Amino acid sequence: MAARIIDGKAVAARVRERVRAEVAALPAPPGLATILVGDDPASAVYVRMKREDSAEVGIDSHHHEPGAGVSQDDLAALIESLNADERVHGILLQLPLPDHLDQDPLIELIDPAKDVDGLTPANAGRLAQDRADAIAPCTPAGVMELLREAGAELEGARAVVIGRSILVGKPLAALLLAANATVTHCHSRTHDLAGVCREADVLVAAAGMPGLVTAEMVREGATVIDVGTNRVDGKLVGDVEFDSVRERAGAITPVPGGVGPMTRAMLLVNTVAAARARV
Repeated sequence: MAARIIDGKAVAARVRERVRAEVAALPAPPGLATILVGDDPASAVYVRMKREDSAEVGIDSHHHEPGAGVSQDDLAALIESLNADERVHGILLQLPLPDHLDQDPLIELIDPAKDVDGLTPANAGRLAQDRADAIAPCTPAGVMELLREAGAELEGARAVVIGRSILVGKPLAALLLAANATVTHCHSRTHDLAGVCREADVLVAAAGMPGLVTAEMVREGATVIDVGTNRVDGKLVGDVEFDSVRERAGAITPVPGGVGPMTRAMLLVNTVAAARARV
């Protein structure tokens, strides 16, 4: 029997409904500041969609486009001003930045309490220590929501994460450990990747390699989450060979329409959580 397809769009819509109710219960609307530098079309579309999502749930948008030629110092000054702005509860610096800018020190400047992308070293450390005040990056947080939607039992489960980026792989491994899963973290140099994956009750592919996960790598009935977003012959595909893996898995996310919508939805969740922490 083919696997159940986990509809990320539907789950994200329910998350937005929940966030809308939480925003209505706050004494004032939360504020999300977005910073878009440069002229990357994909970044522009993504920021626009985030602002539209914010408006839908009642979060105030504070958008800034300082220009593609903005200096490191001027962009740093903008971030510092947003840190001090009481109307702003979350700050999102859209990546990637133009080549002349060094993103790491700019990310570090963001007040950890307003770091709704969960990218500052402070939040990474809190997440690693399983602290309640950690803000998790949006994509891993969205994966955890999808696993709940799939009914995956994480307590004691064998979870395999392929990919070790600071945006997805590493924070996701921390979240799975916090949920009491037994986590194996794989990457491009893992020996016998197929054999390791076949042991997984939960398999998450976040390597950025189209078609990496094939049916022979998947345990019968496993939950498979595909975080990969790759363009192949003009089409968006994941890291998982969807059609063949669906015949073995118990539940699977599609690309597109799986993890992607959840990343945006969890940004709203993080923004509300940041606002609530200051009430």
